[in-house]
Amino acid sequence: MSLDSFLLSALAPWRSSPTWWVAFSGGLDSTVLLHVLARLAERHELPAIRALHVHHGMQLVADNWPTHCQAICDGLGIPLEVTRVQVVPGGSVERAAREARYGAFAGQLGRGELLLTAQHRDDQAETVLFRLLRGAGVRGLAAMPRERSLGLGRLVRPLLDVSRAELEEYARDNALVWVEDPSNQNHGYSRNFLRREVMPLLQQRWPQATSSMARAASHMAEAQQLLDELAQQDLIAANAASGFEWLRLPCLALPALRALTPARRRNALRYWLADLTLAPDEDHWAGLVSLLDAKPDATPRWRLAGGELQRSGDRVWWLPDGWLAPVVESVEWLDPDVSLALPGNGTLQLAGRVPAGKLQVRYRQGGEVLRVSGRGRRNLKRVLNEAGVPPFVRVRLPLLYCGDELIAVAGLPPLGEEYPALYWCAPDF
Repeated sequence: MSLDSFLLSALAPWRSSPTWWVAFSGGLDSTVLLHVLARLAERHELPAIRALHVHHGMQLVADNWPTHCQAICDGLGIPLEVTRVQVVPGGSVERAAREARYGAFAGQLGRGELLLTAQHRDDQAETVLFRLLRGAGVRGLAAMPRERSLGLGRLVRPLLDVSRAELEEYARDNALVWVEDPSNQNHGYSRNFLRREVMPLLQQRWPQATSSMARAASHMAEAQQLLDELAQQDLIAANAASGFEWLRLPCLALPALRALTPARRRNALRYWLADLTLAPDEDHWAGLVSLLDAKPDATPRWRLAGGELQRSGDRVWWLPDGWLAPVVESVEWLDPDVSLALPGNGTLQLAGRVPAGKLQVRYRQGGEVLRVSGRGRRNLKRVLNEAGVPPFVRVRLPLLYCGDELIAVAGLPPLGEEYPALYWCAPDF
Protein backbone atom coordinates (compact mmCIF):
# COMPACT_ATOMS: atom_id res chain seq x y z
CA MET A 1 0.00 0.00 0.00
CA SER A 2 1.31 3.45 -0.91
CA LEU A 3 1.91 6.00 1.82
CA ASP A 4 -0.92 8.12 0.38
CA SER A 5 -3.43 5.26 0.61
CA PHE A 6 -2.19 4.22 4.04
CA LEU A 7 -2.58 7.72 5.47
CA LEU A 8 -6.01 8.22 3.92
CA SER A 9 -7.19 4.98 5.51
CA ALA A 10 -5.60 5.77 8.90
CA LEU A 11 -7.33 9.15 9.07
CA ALA A 12 -10.72 7.98 7.81
CA PRO A 13 -12.40 8.18 11.27
CA TRP A 14 -11.69 11.92 11.41
CA ARG A 15 -12.79 13.04 7.95
CA SER A 16 -15.59 15.10 9.54
CA SER A 17 -13.18 17.09 11.73
CA PRO A 18 -13.24 20.84 10.95
CA THR A 19 -9.43 21.17 10.75
CA TRP A 20 -6.39 18.94 10.56
CA TRP A 21 -3.40 20.71 12.09
CA VAL A 22 0.03 19.29 11.30
CA ALA A 23 2.75 19.70 13.92
CA PHE A 24 5.37 20.94 11.46
CA SER A 25 8.95 21.15 12.72
CA GLY A 26 10.43 21.31 9.22
CA GLY A 27 12.25 18.01 9.77
CA LEU A 28 12.01 14.92 7.59
CA ASP A 29 9.08 13.21 9.28
CA SER A 30 6.69 16.17 9.49
CA THR A 31 7.69 17.33 5.99
CA VAL A 32 6.66 13.98 4.54
CA LEU A 33 3.40 14.01 6.52
CA LEU A 34 2.51 17.51 5.34
CA HIS A 35 3.42 16.72 1.73
CA VAL A 36 1.29 13.56 1.63
CA LEU A 37 -1.70 15.40 3.12
CA ALA A 38 -1.36 18.25 0.64
CA ARG A 39 -1.31 15.75 -2.22
CA LEU A 40 -4.33 13.90 -0.84
CA ALA A 41 -6.27 17.15 -0.51
CA GLU A 42 -5.92 17.67 -4.25
CA ARG A 43 -7.79 14.42 -4.95
CA HIS A 44 -10.11 14.01 -1.96
CA GLU A 45 -12.47 16.14 0.07
CA LEU A 46 -10.61 16.56 3.36
CA PRO A 47 -10.90 18.90 6.34
CA ALA A 48 -8.98 22.17 6.16
CA ILE A 49 -5.25 21.43 6.51
CA ARG A 50 -3.09 23.88 8.43
CA ALA A 51 0.47 23.67 9.74
CA LEU A 52 1.70 24.71 13.18
CA HIS A 53 5.38 25.38 13.88
CA VAL A 54 6.48 25.81 17.51
CA HIS A 55 9.65 27.85 17.89
CA HIS A 56 11.53 27.13 21.13
CA GLY A 57 14.34 29.61 20.53
CA MET A 58 16.83 27.22 22.14
CA GLN A 59 19.36 27.23 19.28
CA LEU A 60 20.56 30.00 16.98
CA VAL A 61 20.06 27.83 13.91
CA ALA A 62 16.41 27.33 14.86
CA ASP A 63 15.75 31.01 14.15
CA ASN A 64 15.88 30.12 10.45
CA TRP A 65 13.36 27.28 10.67
CA PRO A 66 10.15 29.38 10.66
CA THR A 67 11.27 30.91 7.36
CA HIS A 68 12.00 27.47 5.93
CA CYS A 69 8.62 26.16 7.12
CA GLN A 70 6.85 29.14 5.60
CA ALA A 71 8.50 28.51 2.23
CA ILE A 72 7.46 24.83 2.29
CA CYS A 73 3.88 25.71 3.24
CA ASP A 74 3.68 28.43 0.57
CA GLY A 75 4.76 25.89 -2.03
CA LEU A 76 2.07 23.46 -0.89
CA GLY A 77 -0.61 26.10 -0.50
CA ILE A 78 -1.08 25.33 3.22
CA PRO A 79 -1.48 28.10 5.85
CA LEU A 80 1.21 28.15 8.55
CA GLU A 81 0.91 29.33 12.13
CA VAL A 82 4.16 30.02 14.02
CA THR A 83 3.97 29.98 17.81
CA ARG A 84 6.89 30.99 20.03
CA VAL A 85 7.24 29.38 23.45
CA GLN A 86 9.51 29.81 26.44
CA VAL A 87 11.16 26.63 27.72
CA VAL A 88 11.32 26.72 31.51
CA PRO A 89 14.83 25.69 32.64
CA GLY A 90 15.48 23.00 35.21
CA GLY A 91 15.44 19.20 35.11
CA SER A 92 15.32 17.56 31.70
CA VAL A 93 15.63 20.00 28.81
CA GLU A 94 13.97 17.45 26.52
CA ARG A 95 10.96 17.16 28.82
CA ALA A 96 10.67 20.91 29.33
CA ALA A 97 10.74 21.53 25.57
CA ARG A 98 8.16 18.78 24.99
CA GLU A 99 5.83 20.21 27.64
CA ALA A 100 6.13 23.70 26.16
CA ARG A 101 5.48 22.34 22.67
CA TYR A 102 2.40 20.34 23.60
CA GLY A 103 1.09 23.22 25.67
CA ALA A 104 1.21 25.36 22.53
CA PHE A 105 -0.50 22.63 20.52
CA ALA A 106 -3.30 22.30 23.07
CA GLY A 107 -3.85 26.05 23.10
CA GLN A 108 -4.23 26.13 19.31
CA LEU A 109 -6.78 23.35 18.88
CA GLY A 110 -10.43 24.29 18.55
CA ARG A 111 -13.29 21.95 19.46
CA GLY A 112 -13.20 18.79 17.39
CA GLU A 113 -9.98 19.71 15.61
CA LEU A 114 -7.09 17.29 15.10
CA LEU A 115 -3.38 17.67 15.69
CA LEU A 116 -1.41 15.26 13.51
CA THR A 117 2.13 14.44 14.60
CA ALA A 118 4.67 12.47 12.57
CA GLN A 119 6.10 10.00 15.08
CA HIS A 120 6.79 6.71 13.30
CA ARG A 121 7.50 3.08 14.13
CA ASP A 122 11.18 3.68 14.92
CA ASP A 123 10.18 6.44 17.37
CA GLN A 124 7.77 4.04 19.04
CA ALA A 125 10.46 1.37 19.41
CA GLU A 126 12.88 3.89 20.93
CA THR A 127 10.19 4.97 23.39
CA VAL A 128 9.57 1.38 24.47
CA LEU A 129 13.29 0.77 25.05
CA PHE A 130 13.79 4.09 26.81
CA ARG A 131 10.93 3.43 29.21
CA LEU A 132 11.94 -0.16 29.76
CA LEU A 133 15.38 1.02 30.90
CA ARG A 134 13.65 3.36 33.35
CA GLY A 135 11.61 0.51 34.83
CA ALA A 136 8.23 1.55 33.44
CA GLY A 137 5.12 -0.53 34.02
CA VAL A 138 2.44 -1.63 31.57
CA ARG A 139 1.15 1.89 30.93
CA GLY A 140 4.63 3.24 30.24
CA LEU A 141 5.58 0.33 27.96
CA ALA A 142 2.45 0.96 25.89
CA ALA A 143 4.54 3.94 24.73
CA MET A 144 2.86 6.56 22.54
CA PRO A 145 -0.89 6.09 22.01
CA ARG A 146 -2.24 6.37 18.48
CA GLU A 147 -4.68 8.99 19.66
CA ARG A 148 -5.62 10.89 22.78
CA SER A 149 -7.45 14.03 23.80
CA LEU A 150 -5.53 17.31 23.62
CA GLY A 151 -7.06 20.63 24.60
CA LEU A 152 -10.46 20.88 22.92
CA GLY A 153 -9.50 18.42 20.20
CA ARG A 154 -7.50 15.22 19.71
CA LEU A 155 -3.91 14.31 18.98
CA VAL A 156 -3.47 11.58 16.34
CA ARG A 157 -0.27 9.80 15.31
CA PRO A 158 -1.13 8.25 11.93
CA LEU A 159 2.41 7.06 11.05
CA LEU A 160 3.14 4.74 13.98
CA ASP A 161 3.05 1.72 11.63
CA VAL A 162 5.40 3.36 9.10
CA SER A 163 9.17 3.00 9.34
CA ARG A 164 11.63 5.87 9.09
CA ALA A 165 13.13 4.13 6.03
CA GLU A 166 9.77 4.38 4.25
CA LEU A 167 9.58 8.10 5.05
CA GLU A 168 13.13 8.62 3.76
CA GLU A 169 12.28 6.79 0.54
CA TYR A 170 9.18 8.94 0.00
CA ALA A 171 11.22 12.11 0.62
CA ARG A 172 13.86 11.07 -1.93
CA ASP A 173 11.29 10.08 -4.55
CA ASN A 174 9.57 13.46 -4.22
CA ALA A 175 12.74 15.57 -3.90
CA LEU A 176 11.65 17.00 -0.56
CA VAL A 177 13.83 19.42 1.40
CA TRP A 178 13.92 19.47 5.19
CA VAL A 179 15.97 20.85 8.08
CA GLU A 180 18.24 18.81 10.35
CA ASP A 181 18.22 19.59 14.06
CA PRO A 182 21.87 19.71 15.24
CA SER A 183 20.81 18.61 18.70
CA ASN A 184 19.89 15.21 17.22
CA GLN A 185 23.63 14.50 16.99
CA ASN A 186 24.17 15.18 20.70
CA HIS A 187 24.55 11.76 22.30
CA GLY A 188 24.29 13.38 25.71
CA TYR A 189 20.53 13.19 25.23
CA SER A 190 19.31 9.71 26.13
CA ARG A 191 16.96 9.38 23.17
CA ASN A 192 19.72 10.33 20.73
CA PHE A 193 22.08 7.78 22.30
CA LEU A 194 19.49 5.05 21.88
CA ARG A 195 18.74 6.11 18.30
CA ARG A 196 22.36 6.47 17.14
CA GLU A 197 24.21 3.87 19.18
CA VAL A 198 21.91 1.25 20.65
CA MET A 199 19.19 0.68 18.04
CA PRO A 200 21.59 0.09 15.10
CA LEU A 201 23.47 -2.49 17.18
CA LEU A 202 20.24 -4.27 18.11
CA GLN A 203 19.09 -4.31 14.49
CA GLN A 204 22.37 -5.89 13.38
CA ARG A 205 21.61 -8.87 15.60
CA TRP A 206 17.81 -8.77 15.34
CA PRO A 207 16.75 -7.11 12.06
CA GLN A 208 13.10 -7.05 13.17
CA ALA A 209 13.86 -5.40 16.53
CA THR A 210 12.07 -2.15 15.69
CA SER A 211 8.93 -3.91 14.47
CA SER A 212 8.95 -6.28 17.44
CA MET A 213 9.25 -3.47 19.98
CA ALA A 214 6.46 -1.51 18.32
CA ARG A 215 4.30 -4.64 18.32
CA ALA A 216 5.06 -5.16 22.02
CA ALA A 217 3.83 -1.61 22.65
CA SER A 218 0.51 -2.54 21.01
CA HIS A 219 0.24 -5.60 23.27
CA MET A 220 0.94 -3.43 26.32
CA ALA A 221 -1.68 -0.89 25.24
CA GLU A 222 -4.25 -3.69 25.05
CA ALA A 223 -3.18 -5.01 28.46
CA GLN A 224 -3.48 -1.51 29.91
CA GLN A 225 -7.00 -1.21 28.52
CA LEU A 226 -7.95 -4.39 30.39
CA LEU A 227 -6.35 -3.07 33.59
CA ASP A 228 -8.29 0.18 33.22
CA GLU A 229 -11.54 -1.74 32.81
CA LEU A 230 -10.75 -3.74 35.95
CA ALA A 231 -9.99 -0.51 37.83
CA GLN A 232 -13.32 0.98 36.76
CA GLN A 233 -15.14 -2.05 38.16
CA ASP A 234 -13.16 -1.97 41.42
CA LEU A 235 -13.84 1.73 41.92
CA ILE A 236 -17.64 1.46 41.69
CA ALA A 237 -18.04 0.61 45.37
CA ALA A 238 -15.25 2.97 46.43
CA ASN A 239 -16.98 5.90 44.71
CA ALA A 240 -20.03 5.71 47.00
CA ALA A 241 -21.42 9.09 48.10
CA SER A 242 -19.55 10.72 50.96
CA GLY A 243 -22.24 13.09 52.22
CA PHE A 244 -19.88 15.99 51.53
CA GLU A 245 -20.35 16.38 47.77
CA TRP A 246 -20.50 20.15 48.24
CA LEU A 247 -16.76 20.09 48.91
CA ARG A 248 -16.13 19.16 45.25
CA LEU A 249 -13.13 17.05 46.28
CA PRO A 250 -12.42 13.56 44.88
CA CYS A 251 -12.58 10.86 47.53
CA LEU A 252 -12.80 7.08 47.89
CA ALA A 253 -14.22 4.77 50.54
CA LEU A 254 -11.45 2.91 52.34
CA PRO A 255 -13.43 -0.29 53.14
CA ALA A 256 -13.89 -0.91 49.40
CA LEU A 257 -10.17 -0.37 48.78
CA ARG A 258 -9.16 -2.62 51.68
CA ALA A 259 -11.30 -5.41 50.22
CA LEU A 260 -9.07 -5.55 47.14
CA THR A 261 -5.80 -7.46 46.81
CA PRO A 262 -2.74 -5.18 47.02
CA ALA A 263 -2.14 -5.41 43.27
CA ARG A 264 -5.75 -4.55 42.38
CA ARG A 265 -5.75 -1.75 44.97
CA ARG A 266 -2.69 -0.15 43.40
CA ASN A 267 -4.17 -0.59 39.93
CA ALA A 268 -7.42 1.08 40.97
CA LEU A 269 -5.59 3.98 42.60
CA ARG A 270 -3.29 4.46 39.60
CA TYR A 271 -6.36 4.79 37.41
CA TRP A 272 -8.11 7.15 39.87
CA LEU A 273 -5.05 9.34 40.35
CA ALA A 274 -4.24 9.60 36.62
CA ASP A 275 -6.25 12.82 36.16
CA LEU A 276 -5.10 14.29 39.48
CA THR A 277 -1.34 13.84 39.72
CA LEU A 278 1.71 12.10 38.30
CA ALA A 279 1.79 8.35 38.79
CA PRO A 280 3.68 7.37 41.97
CA ASP A 281 6.84 5.33 41.46
CA GLU A 282 7.18 1.98 43.14
CA ASP A 283 9.07 3.29 46.17
CA HIS A 284 6.41 5.93 46.76
CA TRP A 285 3.58 3.46 47.37
CA ALA A 286 4.63 3.22 51.03
CA GLY A 287 2.49 6.33 51.54
CA LEU A 288 -0.61 4.28 50.72
CA VAL A 289 0.29 1.75 53.41
CA SER A 290 0.43 4.60 55.95
CA LEU A 291 -3.03 5.77 54.92
CA LEU A 292 -4.50 2.30 55.28
CA ASP A 293 -2.77 1.23 58.48
CA ALA A 294 -2.84 4.40 60.58
CA LYS A 295 -4.98 4.51 63.73
CA PRO A 296 -8.57 5.74 63.27
CA ASP A 297 -7.86 9.05 65.04
CA ALA A 298 -4.66 9.72 63.04
CA THR A 299 -4.47 12.09 60.06
CA PRO A 300 -1.88 10.47 57.75
CA ARG A 301 -0.90 12.25 54.54
CA TRP A 302 0.45 10.89 51.26
CA ARG A 303 2.27 13.68 49.46
CA LEU A 304 2.19 13.54 45.64
CA ALA A 305 2.85 15.98 42.81
CA GLY A 306 0.40 18.88 42.96
CA GLY A 307 -1.35 17.85 46.15
CA GLU A 308 -1.78 15.09 48.68
CA LEU A 309 -4.10 12.35 49.87
CA GLN A 310 -5.49 12.63 53.39
CA ARG A 311 -7.59 10.21 55.36
CA SER A 312 -10.64 11.19 57.35
CA GLY A 313 -12.74 8.49 58.95
CA ASP A 314 -13.32 5.73 56.42
CA ARG A 315 -12.47 7.83 53.35
CA VAL A 316 -9.36 9.05 51.57
CA TRP A 317 -9.51 12.50 49.96
CA TRP A 318 -7.48 14.20 47.24
CA LEU A 319 -6.48 17.75 48.24
CA PRO A 320 -4.85 19.88 45.51
CA ASP A 321 -2.13 22.32 46.56
CA GLY A 322 -4.55 25.24 46.26
CA TRP A 323 -6.78 23.72 48.90
CA LEU A 324 -3.85 23.28 51.27
CA ALA A 325 -2.98 27.00 51.19
CA PRO A 326 -4.09 28.84 54.36
CA VAL A 327 -7.17 31.06 54.34
CA VAL A 328 -7.28 33.67 57.08
CA GLU A 329 -8.84 36.79 55.54
CA SER A 330 -12.21 37.82 57.00
CA VAL A 331 -14.73 39.43 54.64
CA GLU A 332 -17.67 41.75 55.31
CA TRP A 333 -20.94 40.80 53.64
CA LEU A 334 -22.49 44.09 52.69
CA ASP A 335 -25.42 42.76 50.64
CA PRO A 336 -26.66 39.34 51.82
CA ASP A 337 -29.05 39.16 48.84
CA VAL A 338 -26.03 38.75 46.55
CA SER A 339 -23.61 35.82 46.64
CA LEU A 340 -20.27 36.60 48.24
CA ALA A 341 -16.94 35.72 46.61
CA LEU A 342 -14.36 34.67 49.20
CA PRO A 343 -10.69 35.32 48.37
CA GLY A 344 -9.27 31.94 47.37
CA ASN A 345 -12.17 30.06 48.94
CA GLY A 346 -15.17 29.82 46.62
CA THR A 347 -18.49 31.63 47.09
CA LEU A 348 -21.29 31.86 49.66
CA GLN A 349 -25.05 32.28 49.46
CA LEU A 350 -27.59 32.99 52.20
CA ALA A 351 -31.15 31.69 52.43
CA GLY A 352 -33.84 32.24 55.02
CA ARG A 353 -34.10 34.89 57.72
CA VAL A 354 -31.11 37.24 57.89
CA PRO A 355 -30.82 39.22 61.13
CA ALA A 356 -30.13 42.94 61.07
CA GLY A 357 -26.58 43.93 61.86
CA LYS A 358 -23.05 43.80 60.49
CA LEU A 359 -22.38 40.48 58.73
CA GLN A 360 -18.86 39.16 58.49
CA VAL A 361 -17.35 35.88 57.28
CA ARG A 362 -14.49 34.60 59.44
CA TYR A 363 -12.49 31.40 59.86
CA ARG A 364 -11.80 29.22 62.87
CA GLN A 365 -9.41 30.42 65.52
CA GLY A 366 -10.41 27.87 68.16
CA GLY A 367 -12.87 28.07 71.05
CA GLU A 368 -15.86 29.20 68.93
CA VAL A 369 -19.28 28.76 70.51
CA LEU A 370 -22.68 28.85 68.79
CA ARG A 371 -26.28 28.83 69.97
CA VAL A 372 -28.26 25.88 68.59
CA SER A 373 -32.06 26.13 68.81
CA GLY A 374 -33.37 23.77 71.51
CA ARG A 375 -29.86 22.71 72.55
CA GLY A 376 -28.39 25.88 74.03
CA ARG A 377 -24.79 26.97 73.58
CA ARG A 378 -22.52 24.40 71.96
CA ASN A 379 -18.80 24.23 71.26
CA LEU A 380 -18.22 24.45 67.49
CA LYS A 381 -15.53 21.78 67.54
CA ARG A 382 -17.95 19.30 69.12
CA VAL A 383 -20.67 20.15 66.61
CA LEU A 384 -18.28 19.57 63.71
CA ASN A 385 -17.16 16.27 65.23
CA GLU A 386 -20.78 15.12 65.53
CA ALA A 387 -21.42 16.08 61.89
CA GLY A 388 -18.31 14.16 60.76
CA VAL A 389 -16.81 17.17 58.98
CA PRO A 390 -13.30 16.12 57.87
CA PRO A 391 -10.55 17.90 59.83
CA PHE A 392 -8.87 19.29 56.70
CA VAL A 393 -12.09 21.14 55.82
CA ARG A 394 -12.39 23.00 59.08
CA VAL A 395 -9.61 25.54 58.51
CA ARG A 396 -11.39 26.65 55.33
CA LEU A 397 -14.95 26.39 56.61
CA PRO A 398 -16.65 29.81 56.37
CA LEU A 399 -18.28 31.02 59.59
CA LEU A 400 -20.93 33.76 59.42
CA TYR A 401 -21.07 36.28 62.26
CA CYS A 402 -23.64 38.94 62.97
CA GLY A 403 -21.71 41.32 65.15
CA ASP A 404 -19.91 38.98 67.54
CA GLU A 405 -22.47 36.17 67.36
CA LEU A 406 -21.80 33.09 65.24
CA ILE A 407 -25.09 32.54 63.38
CA ALA A 408 -24.27 30.07 60.57
CA VAL A 409 -21.63 27.53 59.59
CA ALA A 410 -21.14 26.48 55.98
CA GLY A 411 -22.09 22.85 55.40
CA LEU A 412 -24.22 22.56 58.55
CA PRO A 413 -28.02 22.84 58.77
CA PRO A 414 -29.46 26.16 60.04
CA LEU A 415 -28.98 26.55 63.78
CA GLY A 416 -32.69 27.28 64.20
CA GLU A 417 -35.71 28.89 62.56
CA GLU A 418 -34.42 32.33 63.47
CA TYR A 419 -31.08 31.69 61.72
CA PRO A 420 -30.22 31.66 58.00
CA ALA A 421 -28.81 28.75 55.99
CA LEU A 422 -25.28 29.30 54.68
CA TYR A 423 -24.50 27.57 51.37
CA TRP A 424 -20.85 27.26 50.37
CA CYS A 425 -19.64 26.55 46.85
CA ALA A 426 -16.17 25.34 47.79
CA PRO A 427 -13.19 26.32 45.60
CA ASP A 428 -12.40 24.17 42.58
CA PHE A 429 -8.61 24.29 42.14
